[in-house]
Amino acid sequence: MIREHVARVYWSLSRWTLKTEPIDRDGAGILVGAPHTSNWDFIHMLAITARAGVPVRYLGKHTLFKPPFGWLMRALGGIPVDRRAPAGLVDELVSRVAAGEKFYLVVTPEGTRSKGEYWKSGFLRIAREAGLPVTLGYVDRTTMTAGLGPTFTPSGDIRADMELVRAFYADKAGHTPSRRTEPRLREEDQPTDG
Repeated sequence: MIREHVARVYWSLSRWTLKTEPIDRDGAGILVGAPHTSNWDFIHMLAITARAGVPVRYLGKHTLFKPPFGWLMRALGGIPVDRRAPAGLVDELVSRVAAGEKFYLVVTPEGTRSKGEYWKSGFLRIAREAGLPVTLGYVDRTTMTAGLGPTFTPSGDIRADMELVRAFYADKAGHTPSRRTEPRLREEDQPTDG
């Protein structure tokens, strides 16, 4: 495939090293792209998934899909999201998977390239509702490595799932380390009933 060939050339010329765990080329799942601190992180994630030979889709701000580059964003697997009216997005994605569409949905839970307080929980919600595994993708400026890390099936225990996520990303810095957001969901800081 052209995409894989371009990715092979990219990694052979890049100063970055690809270190990745295997992923099912014919599978489906949620692929976390983190830390997301620069547009370069997005480019690395596209190159990582292309080299792995997996079909991907990603969620992007709807304004990115307007001319003149909207066609390119769609060709790269983009799904436009209007953040002012996100209702139905999870249902749409779950329906696609239920209909047999096979792809890895690349999600950047930080939601922004700036430093924030919390990650967004949509990646876990989509994974649970669609019965999909979560693969942790990464970019680490401190070691100049990028790739795919472990895959896990969400347990439904948000705190336990996020402990796994935090442990993996603890030493990952992203392209611009000062913009990194600690992997923590707002839901983790809410009191539990009981």
